[in-house]
Amino acid sequence: MPELLRIEGLSAGYGQAVVLQDIALTLPEGQTLALLGRNGAGKTTLIDTLAGATRQHAGTIHLGGVALHPLPAHQRAAAGIGWVPQERNIFASLTVHENLTAVARPARASAGTGEAAGTDAIAPARPRPWTPERVYDMFPRLAERKTHLGTQLSGGEQQMLAVGRALVLNPRLLLLDEPLEGLAPIIVQELLRAIRRITREEGLSAIIVEQHPQAILAISDHAAVLDRGRIVHTGSAATLRQQPGLLDGWLGVTR
Repeated sequence: MPELLRIEGLSAGYGQAVVLQDIALTLPEGQTLALLGRNGAGKTTLIDTLAGATRQHAGTIHLGGVALHPLPAHQRAAAGIGWVPQERNIFASLTVHENLTAVARPARASAGTGEAAGTDAIAPARPRPWTPERVYDMFPRLAERKTHLGTQLSGGEQQMLAVGRALVLNPRLLLLDEPLEGLAPIIVQELLRAIRRITREEGLSAIIVEQHPQAILAISDHAAVLDRGRIVHTGSAATLRQQPGLLDGWLGVTR
């Protein structure tokens, strides 16, 4: 299976503060990585660094052979990074459909997420492009609320829209930062089914940060554990899921 993402010797943080130290990771094409760790371990910083939203002090990031580390955030999006941050960053004053079509237009940057479509010289051609119609098929709730403003959506619907906005950029790698946070159990299950479909059936690579390790490990191929800005474990997600003692030691939870 060809390699999609390679991170080597990565150190990054905010301003002069270094949060991540000497990070090395690889991810094959079409695979999903569960990124785990206690609060403050550096998980969000790693996601933000891949998206171009932190200060990188050292190291390299390559996506499909393209060097991302010299690129600004909007060019990383064009190269294939789809970013769903904790804040979701949907356009609150636009309708659901306007949110999806705004980011789908060529060379149109999205507000606050560092995403942009376009730059065909960087982005490789990808089959079965994601369109608003495919997003509606994935999330029927959004189809029902197509004309609703972002402010009129529930938290779960806003999260679905944030994922949809990332998908219509047709990414090669989807970054999901705590997509289940604060959502009702029924919405959590709906989102988990959608993420499984996106990754398993559609074959989109993803890195998922989540505080519910068992739920994410169940739909991931690989796992990495961060502690104090360093990777302390990498391996099979299935194997780690079957070792609650390790999870308890690293995360303080077993379920």
